[in-house]
Amino acid sequence: METFIQEAIELLDRLIATPSVSRDEAATADIVEAYLRAHVKGEVKRIYNNVYVRTPLWCDNRPTLLMNSHHDTVKPSASYTRNPYEPTHEAGRIYGLGSNDAGASVVSLIAAYRYLEEQELPYNMLLAISAEEEVMGEHGMRGLLPELGKIDMALVGEPTGMQAAVGERGLVVMDCTAHGVRGHAARNEGVNAIDIAIADIERIRNFRYERTSPLLGDIKMTVTQINAGTQHNVIPDECRFVIDIRTTDAYSNEETVEIVQRLLESDAKERSTRVHASAIYAEHPLVRAATAIGRETFVSPTTSDMALMHGIPSLKMGVGQSARSHGADEYVLESEIAEGIPLYIEFLKALTV
Repeated sequence: METFIQEAIELLDRLIATPSVSRDEAATADIVEAYLRAHVKGEVKRIYNNVYVRTPLWCDNRPTLLMNSHHDTVKPSASYTRNPYEPTHEAGRIYGLGSNDAGASVVSLIAAYRYLEEQELPYNMLLAISAEEEVMGEHGMRGLLPELGKIDMALVGEPTGMQAAVGERGLVVMDCTAHGVRGHAARNEGVNAIDIAIADIERIRNFRYERTSPLLGDIKMTVTQINAGTQHNVIPDECRFVIDIRTTDAYSNEETVEIVQRLLESDAKERSTRVHASAIYAEHPLVRAATAIGRETFVSPTTSDMALMHGIPSLKMGVGQSARSHGADEYVLESEIAEGIPLYIEFLKALTV
């Protein structure tokens, strides 16, 4: 096990030292691809900057577990006091961009896959290290999933302190336009689009969806932007506003959009419906395996590639802490990697289907 841990840390250092901002992560994909080709038995494949491998013990009659994390990063914060691309080991910490989100989970999942690759399990392992997660890009998980075939369940590596996130909300952003009639303010002419928007915003504030998710609770809708008018003496004929909707598994994103459109007098158009809510419950094998090895379950406040795995039961569990992600001087603890790899292995052995 010590060899696996040390090699994982060395791989993480290489990933940190290689810039991999979303949509420009080919160099880290090269590193992951070369590493897997050198260390695993299965056939390593690549599509765009996503690298994946299936266990050589593959059996079509078994269900398939997708083991996934991402190697892309956000842009480094302007408040970094260190070189974000210089892996630095200090007092048990590994500093560097992507160390925590999600490099530590990447290298730990790879180590766990290597350890178990030639062991008989009641399911097929499919390891996929994906790209463009931070922007949910078309050449990340969205482009990868159709190439993978049938997936029965997924383990997603994101920094959760190796606790088990059994759900996360989805997201729909809607651009709305209230239409009035232009006029002169002094003559009390026209129909004020702001008044129409105010009435719609009040409807949004007071509306409650009929169904509630047992795990994720109620859908939350918040107006976050508003814009209208060209000058003080003109009644505006348009008022634009934006609704941020945090969706749940009680309704599909498409159903949520239709309900909002029926609710409002304003025109309302969704930007996308692809970021779905994810929720699994105590009876699912992924949750049973997590609780069997002493992991606590919770609902994650952040999104991940789980949001793009619509219809695939998914559990998010990974090395590091979410609070460190996307901030300056990002780091992960060496001890977290040393703990995470055997916990992943224990989880995978406990998983029954």
